[in-house]
Amino acid sequence: MQELRACDVTIIDPFWSPRLAVNAHKAIFHQWEQLEATRCIDNFRIAAGEKDGFREGYFFADSDAYKWLDAASRICALHPDPALASLMDSFIALLRRTQMDDGYLFTYNQIHFPGERWVNLQIEHELYCLGHLIEAGVSHVQATGRKDLLEICTKVADLLVRDFLHASNDKTCGHEEIEIALIRLFRVSGKQEYLELAYRFVERRGRIPFYGMHFSRERKSHQQRATYVNQLRQKYITTHPEYQSFRLPGGNYAKKPAFSRLRYRINALRGFYAQQHKPIAKQTEPVGHSVRFGYLETAIAMLCRSRSDCQHRTPWRRPPGQVCGSVQVSDLLPTLEQAWERMVTRRMYITGGLGSAPEIEGFGSDYDLDPEYAYNETCASIASLLWSWEMALLTGKAHYSDLFEWQLYNATNVGMGQHGDTYLYNNPLEVHGGVARKEWYIVPCCPSNLSRTFADLGKYIYSHDENEIWIHQYISSEATIDIGVPVRVKIESKLPWNGKVLIHIDPAEKRKFRLHLRTPSWNPLAMIHMYEPVKEKMVRNSKEHFSHMVSSAGLRESVEYLKQTTASGYDPHVGWFTHVDRTWSPGDILEFNFDTSIKLRHPHRKVKGHKGKVAMTRGPLVYCLESVDNAGVDIFTAQLDPSTLSEEFVPNLLNGCVVLYGKTTDGKPLKFIPYFLWANRGESQMTVWVNAAP
Repeated sequence: MQELRACDVTIIDPFWSPRLAVNAHKAIFHQWEQLEATRCIDNFRIAAGEKDGFREGYFFADSDAYKWLDAASRICALHPDPALASLMDSFIALLRRTQMDDGYLFTYNQIHFPGERWVNLQIEHELYCLGHLIEAGVSHVQATGRKDLLEICTKVADLLVRDFLHASNDKTCGHEEIEIALIRLFRVSGKQEYLELAYRFVERRGRIPFYGMHFSRERKSHQQRATYVNQLRQKYITTHPEYQSFRLPGGNYAKKPAFSRLRYRINALRGFYAQQHKPIAKQTEPVGHSVRFGYLETAIAMLCRSRSDCQHRTPWRRPPGQVCGSVQVSDLLPTLEQAWERMVTRRMYITGGLGSAPEIEGFGSDYDLDPEYAYNETCASIASLLWSWEMALLTGKAHYSDLFEWQLYNATNVGMGQHGDTYLYNNPLEVHGGVARKEWYIVPCCPSNLSRTFADLGKYIYSHDENEIWIHQYISSEATIDIGVPVRVKIESKLPWNGKVLIHIDPAEKRKFRLHLRTPSWNPLAMIHMYEPVKEKMVRNSKEHFSHMVSSAGLRESVEYLKQTTASGYDPHVGWFTHVDRTWSPGDILEFNFDTSIKLRHPHRKVKGHKGKVAMTRGPLVYCLESVDNAGVDIFTAQLDPSTLSEEFVPNLLNGCVVLYGKTTDGKPLKFIPYFLWANRGESQMTVWVNAAP
């Protein structure tokens, strides 16, 4: 299955277009201002010898600048902007001046430890940073056709091939990302060594002997280096007293359970934190840091797809059946599927958020889904989007696209405020106070990650193969897809507020092909109406194509069974693809009328502390109670009377949204808003799960 580029798709959507405009015209410039204000960009000027100062930010701060450059490149591909292009050009020129002759580029070492490199790979994220630089280079050449940034990234990648292709198993990064970058670089360059190195980085995981001892040595070395840097800082401040007034932004607040620090140490020493606990063929459950896990799974899925491409398009030098190290990559798909299933059914929140253990920013045990401790880092949802998309392309199964939609609307979209200049790092489902949107964080990994994801939204709507077209997301858009004949596909959608969707199929000439239409899990029995051109003759529920949609005992049994085995109450497995085989004519129209009515979601009985509680959903959106809307009501103890529920579109609230209204059992009014919109009106209390009368 092949994907389109974002620039091949035009999005004109009443819900998403304003969001994307904020991203392109406000958020990306706000992020650059913050990178300058926090002196992240100055780090490169200092490393290049062009400015005096002290390096600021964590050792991995370079990655924040690279992700901004990646996001800016993707945005420019869709919305050319001279001001944004000028910022990109100046930063690219600075990177060229900062890069060492052999390709190395990591300001932490270049400034503080000249001559040292690849030290403490499990902790200090050199390869993670360089991975984001390489991704920026790929995005930039795809957006502009220019190769100036790509040349910088190619020098980096060639250095990595020389230093790591034949290295030992301990030469892997503690934070996965470089693997994704190398695969993307392979796809634009065709250089097989990049793909080979990505394979080897993945295959080496879980193969470091006595990992706990190895990690402890690296941690001790890292602490010694950090102490040295702090001493340098104190000396610098002594000779530059004006520098004392500078402060980096604070970190994000997250409520943590008892013994959090101990839990982190055990998790890290055993290798779970960085997915180093087992070889990848045996990693069938989600563990450790949720962003790292998502990036690893994405890379493995990309490798599976690239393996297929290699066998059918650009063969490896090795025989097709030869393994990478001790792993046959083509055998890893079942491992990916098992890990995805475990995540969705037992370790995922109702919003699609991931990470119930704040101390490790990652996964807890099965059914460990406390709403107040929920970490649900925004970047974790983005990593999951990337993984699910690769799985959808790899397998053609609808539940991956269904989860993508659910997480996009709820777990990802919540991360950026309405005006593009405030963000949420972590996304709990119950807040008694302390969590608020901020302009920036000391670890600002999420803002630019959101921006590059939003800029690429168009690529996740359609895919195609020879004589087949898939529609994964119902976002108002238009694209011309070549399946032997150009087919113009146009979607007119009113989601998420209204369930009406029109799909225009307009081939250049009459052509028989298969169209795959995703039926969402939140409306598994959707009805399709088809209109032929000119005559407007309606063909409804044709036995040839649609009989299995309308009534199926097997489907009903599946729905009932899966609801009981999903921890959160949301189940993507209920979604599926309907396959329509016919000879299509110019002007054909399909109409959906999805049911976006209110649903009460019940958690699995094994999820502690949720007895008698429900979560409100409507269409693809999860709802919540926010204190600013419910004065005089204790939103954590109030008991909802479900029979009182109603809905209304309120145009002057939060740029317009559907609000759900209800009453408590003692007659007090309740007002629910979409979860992704909470915290846009200042710091407040919030809860997704509410008590409900039986």
